[in-house]
Amino acid sequence: MKAGISPIAFLCALAAATPVAAQTEIEFWHAFTGRLGELVAEQVDSFNASQSDYVVTATHKGNYSETLNAGIAAFRAGEQPDILMVFEVGTATMMAAQGAIVPVYQLMQDAGADFDPDAFIGSVKGYYTTTDGQMLSMPFNSSTPVLWVNRDALSAAGIDPDTDLSTWQQVGAVLDQLKEAGSDCPMTTAWQSWIHLENLSAYHDVPFATQDNGFAGLDTELAFNGPVQVQHIQAMGDWARDGKFIYAGRRNEGGANFRAGECALFTESSAGYAGIKSEAQFDFEVRPLPYWEGVEGAPRNTIIGGASLWVMAGQTDEEYKGVAAFLNFLSSPEIQAKWHQDTGYLPITKAAGDLTREQGFYDANPGTDIAVTQMTAKEPTANSKGLRLGSFDQIRGIIDEELEAVWAGDKDAQTALNTAVERGNQLLRRFEQANR
Repeated sequence: MKAGISPIAFLCALAAATPVAAQTEIEFWHAFTGRLGELVAEQVDSFNASQSDYVVTATHKGNYSETLNAGIAAFRAGEQPDILMVFEVGTATMMAAQGAIVPVYQLMQDAGADFDPDAFIGSVKGYYTTTDGQMLSMPFNSSTPVLWVNRDALSAAGIDPDTDLSTWQQVGAVLDQLKEAGSDCPMTTAWQSWIHLENLSAYHDVPFATQDNGFAGLDTELAFNGPVQVQHIQAMGDWARDGKFIYAGRRNEGGANFRAGECALFTESSAGYAGIKSEAQFDFEVRPLPYWEGVEGAPRNTIIGGASLWVMAGQTDEEYKGVAAFLNFLSSPEIQAKWHQDTGYLPITKAAGDLTREQGFYDANPGTDIAVTQMTAKEPTANSKGLRLGSFDQIRGIIDEELEAVWAGDKDAQTALNTAVERGNQLLRRFEQANR
């Protein structure tokens, strides 16, 4: 040791000169902001703190559509992330992107990771697996639509806040009472296509499209212009004309109105729980999504929304080991149970649901298990296991346009849905031709 250098200084200099194994960076692109963005950051921080081999860097890339488009553009440029969040309507697009993704089952196998696809609840697993049960992407944030109720608004209108809202007939009667009492927003909605056509069809066990809603082949045709769908959309159109249903936008613009206490009823994702719980200054409640009484087989089960995590091709073996570790971390019972309890998203594994119940969360927060029950009480049918359609994001845009024409009184439901089916089928034929 040189004279004049203290032992502590010498050890610090030696440590600084000693090579430290670099952590492998895992890039994760997602679509969450606000409270959900904070909770994703919390998960990433927890994983990074739990081990020293990998560091996950999470980046917000816009809304669901923007995140998918960013991922596609990045892959074409050779700058793709390791993990890309893709909403459920992008599933068929990602499946068709041969060479762009690494299936999760293959990733886990190659990485030597423990992985049991049967640990995931059936209604979630089925959406992201092949017909022979191979999981293609990792379920992450899976939700289903429910009815949110502003109990204070019902009471203010002289309505018993415990009134039965199980059927759309009963909802219609309550909307009449709310309007008569002077309510400016008896009901609003988020995600109109997902809730009022896609889930409506599944919940009433009628097809949204042929070929098992697209699961059985690319030669599928849209079928959401049947009697049940027309009845429902026409009823909502009539409510819109009478000021009982207030349309706020195609995504979740109506959420701000409900959270501010302006609206009495709100059809929205179960994952609305995070924002409603943090912002609502009124007594709120979650109820099952209503159904039309008199439709044979209803209610069946609703289907999931949300997103899954796709592993992008072109990365190193070491990165893929880190991706496998991160995905297993996210789906572990403790992390999933906390995510479910914080957000209202479904617990995607049986173990996470069981742990949530054991922890007393459902007893302390009545109604938070409704989404799980709604999804799992009955075995899904070919009409209610989900949707797998090419160009589905664009098809939703067409549906939005036609529904807006109904809400504005410019078209009746049958005409609008017939037009949406015709326009959407043109996109399906193009997708089929491109992916033969």
